[in-house]
Amino acid sequence: MTASRARFSDRLTSRRGAWLSLGIVLLVFVALFGMFSRIDGPSGNETAPPDSESSQVSALLDDFPNADEQSVLIVATREDAADLSTADIAALEKMVPALDAHTGLTASGPNVSEDGAAGVIVTPITVGADNAETADIIKELRSSLSAPGGLILQVTGGPAFGADVTSAFDGADFTLLLVTILIVALLLIITYRSPVLWLIPLVVVAFADQLASKVTGAVGTWLDLQFDSGIISVLVFGAGTNYALLLISRYREELLTHQDHRQALSSAWRKTVPAILASNITVVLALLTLALAVIPGTRGLGISSAVGLLIALAAVLFALPPLLAVCGRKVFWPFVPKAGSSAKQGTVWHGIATRVMRRPWVSLGAGLAILAVMGAGLFGTSVGLNQVEKFRVQSESAAGLEVLADHFPPGESQPIFVVANTAQADDVLTAVEDVDGVVRAHAIAETNDGSLTKIMVTGEYAPSTPESLALVSELRDVAHDVPDADALVGGAVATDLDARAGNQQDLLVIAPLVLAVSFIVLLVLLRSIVAPIVLLLVNLASAAAAIGLGSWLSRVLFDQPALDLQVPLLAFLFLVALGIDYTIFLVHRARAEAAEHGTREGMVRAVSHTGAVITSAGIVLAAVFAALGVLPLVTLGQLGLIVGVGVVVDTLIVRTVIVPALFGVLGDRIWWPRRPADRIV
Repeated sequence: MTASRARFSDRLTSRRGAWLSLGIVLLVFVALFGMFSRIDGPSGNETAPPDSESSQVSALLDDFPNADEQSVLIVATREDAADLSTADIAALEKMVPALDAHTGLTASGPNVSEDGAAGVIVTPITVGADNAETADIIKELRSSLSAPGGLILQVTGGPAFGADVTSAFDGADFTLLLVTILIVALLLIITYRSPVLWLIPLVVVAFADQLASKVTGAVGTWLDLQFDSGIISVLVFGAGTNYALLLISRYREELLTHQDHRQALSSAWRKTVPAILASNITVVLALLTLALAVIPGTRGLGISSAVGLLIALAAVLFALPPLLAVCGRKVFWPFVPKAGSSAKQGTVWHGIATRVMRRPWVSLGAGLAILAVMGAGLFGTSVGLNQVEKFRVQSESAAGLEVLADHFPPGESQPIFVVANTAQADDVLTAVEDVDGVVRAHAIAETNDGSLTKIMVTGEYAPSTPESLALVSELRDVAHDVPDADALVGGAVATDLDARAGNQQDLLVIAPLVLAVSFIVLLVLLRSIVAPIVLLLVNLASAAAAIGLGSWLSRVLFDQPALDLQVPLLAFLFLVALGIDYTIFLVHRARAEAAEHGTREGMVRAVSHTGAVITSAGIVLAAVFAALGVLPLVTLGQLGLIVGVGVVVDTLIVRTVIVPALFGVLGDRIWWPRRPADRIV
């Protein structure tokens, strides 16, 4: 196996082989890009499991007449916050015929709040085939409105909120890509201190990202997946740059002992491929566990991200080496490594590792204490944001919902829908009307065949609050108890309730699978039982600490009362899987060094050789995830913050202090049942 790797790497980096490899890579890229360029990615954004009760209600509502018609709310208040005058109400009444002419449907209102400070016009619209089309319809509606003097008009309600989510991402993916490229470019320039070298890995990873966006879009369309392409771009850039940093760092090291830069590059490729492959396989397998998720967005993200990371791996292993081979040793200018020079170990990292190994128990205690302090942020952490809290920058629909909640029963903005057999509809209506917290309930439509009736229920609680979620649960209990009614309860609040349950189920199922995948990869790579267990426990503690600190920072610095539903699972997955990357980079080198220098000295040498590259890789990955903060949704900002903080802590504390300290405490026992002199493949 080693001999075949050597033959392949020699051909990949040889004078003729490098140009041939680049030609093949370019042809494959052009062919795949052309093949998938006309395929648009999926656009769904379901938040609840497909088999949940709310999803079943959503499907049944499509069978009712005018199912493509949904109501939006036009909320009117005075600029001076005074009560609406008679003239104001008359002006709002004059708007209704114009709205009818614009939508082709019949609006109702204005309905004035009990405090007299706000009015609402309810106007149905014909929604589009997807959120993007609906967003255009809402935009046209807003443009057609002319606020009477002294009044503020805000268009809100379910369709408007979905349209604002879609509109918020207009140009956001391009902004994210631009910010990501600038971050990676800046950090590569700082790392390599070369005006040329940074361009090579950046170009390779950028091409991989563009190809990944097309291929994952096609995969998403074929498999009917839902996912956020921004996260995939961040993963491809972050992981791809990490792999490139590891390869180029070892290449620089090999140039000090080889006259021929092609031999040095071939040797570096052979020695880093096991670690890069193990790292990639760990993250890919961890992501594929998301295929078992019940939340559509989580499931789609796992499969598509795995495809994207495989493309990043292929680009770094098969496009980067021949490109470096063609450029030669001079690409490191002005700090060109010369053959015969003494290999400079990182003096800072060597000093840190030596001090840690000298007093491992003290270092271990200090590192774990830091993680414990960070993990204390988990106390007081809650999960679940309402619609208003999900935007980093407030939208018109979110602002309208707040105004509506201030002057009307908060449940007016998002009614609850009950679908039941028509023969028992009156019994269901009577049952739900008697539930505490219900303001009103009435039947509003029947299917064309008369078999089903739709009942609209207005609650007195603000959507997504604990009280509103409890109301949905109670309504379900009451409606389900009506004999032969086959009643189902849905709507936006019910969807939120089902989404919370689905995300909790995903966390309980997938988190253990991610740990199992990481353990198996470490077991195969290290051929040890003790090391994988110890390292995985440390990684688990690091992930919990990062989530704790990130959630605390979200509350204190950004006034975000809770984590969004998908954040705990995705943050855990990325922290564990990506954290294992750095464990593999470090311990794989330590295993090789231990064969010649013993376990403790081997770890010191491993930290000395890999400290700089792991730190650079960690900072790059953290900064790339932090770029998610430019996107408008709080979910992505929270994910970027937690993973970014976690990667930095993992790099500077876990890999630099805690892991070396554990090797110092356990010594040769860390490799049990093998011996440190037993080399690995």
